Amino acid sequence: MGLREDIMNETVAQLPLRRAVTVTAGKSANEAIRLMRENKLGCVFVVDELGRPTGKFTERQVLKLVCACVPLDETVGKHMVPIPECGCVRLADPVVKVLEGMQQTRLRFLCVVDDSGKVVGLTGQKGLMEYVTEHFPRGIKVQVMTSKMHMSKREGA
Repeated sequence: MGLREDIMNETVAQLPLRRAVTVTAGKSANEAIRLMRENKLGCVFVVDELGRPTGKFTERQVLKLVCACVPLDETVGKHMVPIPECGCVRLADPVVKVLEGMQQTRLRFLCVVDDSGKVVGLTGQKGLMEYVTEHFPRGIKVQVMTSKMHMSKREGA
């Protein structure tokens, strides 16, 4: 099969998923920032009591809070961004749904949920690139760049 058929038929579960970090809406922005730093992530997902995503708290929100001199002990629920419906994909969805979701939302990554809607990971640009390079290594070529500082032959008259 080719890339087109594979991304239409294989599921999100076959993508390399990243660990998603979650917090509840009642956690402080400070706690969310600490988790983001510890896990080297640009966001945390805000979840309800059943672990379903209700929003996300990103580096952009942190910058807005700091620039506005908002105390970081306020809850993330006050400052989270809602996740659009196409900002989540299920494990059973085809891989192409990740690509479509990223295009529709203009996000670099999407929340991955299980059948009950609980957050199980995240995927996006990096996951798609790893998928392509893993499945089609011969189609991905790395060209060695060399430079010449001078011409080896005279040119012209």
